[in-house]
Amino acid sequence: MNKSGRRGRRTGSPDTRDQILTAARRRFLADGYRAVTMRQIAAEADVDLALLSYYYGSKKGLFSAAVTSSANPADVIAHALEGDPAALPQRVLRDLLVLWDDPVTGAPLKAMLGSIAQDPAFADLVREMLERELITRLMTRLEGVDARKRAAAFCTQVAGVVVTRYLLRLEPVASMPSDEIVRLFTPALRDALQPDRRPPAARGRPPTTRRGSARP
Repeated sequence: MNKSGRRGRRTGSPDTRDQILTAARRRFLADGYRAVTMRQIAAEADVDLALLSYYYGSKKGLFSAAVTSSANPADVIAHALEGDPAALPQRVLRDLLVLWDDPVTGAPLKAMLGSIAQDPAFADLVREMLERELITRLMTRLEGVDARKRAAAFCTQVAGVVVTRYLLRLEPVASMPSDEIVRLFTPALRDALQPDRRPPAARGRPPTTRRGSARP
């Protein structure tokens, strides 16, 4: 039984969601996704256990809401996709780096990133979010052939920067200033968005090397 003794939805308490999210974020950051239970969060938030399922459906749903409540990467991506298409690669990368580098908004996101390896089901949740919020949104803004493939290639490179910098902590990327990362990776991100100009019959073949360009 929950120590608060409350049963059902708390009447006239619009802050109940915030209480749950605050307690959940604190516990997840302290102990990790796998170690924390819904019962522990309910006790810390001083609410009935049933309210967690009522508002968030599951532990995964609560975790996702808790780590994105201060700043949602999906919202950042949606905003970054607006504006001048020519500057889209550096805008998306710069805005995401600002979000991840900030101590307040970045800490929950880094916890989320670490939890992907702990729970395959949660990894599926993150993958679905990326497909919905980045790949599909970006695909609708691209022209030419293979729009989804190009959007996925772009997403793969952005995700690689995030994992390398914040999970693997691989140097020198981990300690690079964000402006330097944007400068370094923007050309490859821009190339990933370019349509394949080759004739359809040649698209399955590797690019040819110009004669004399390779050294003996």
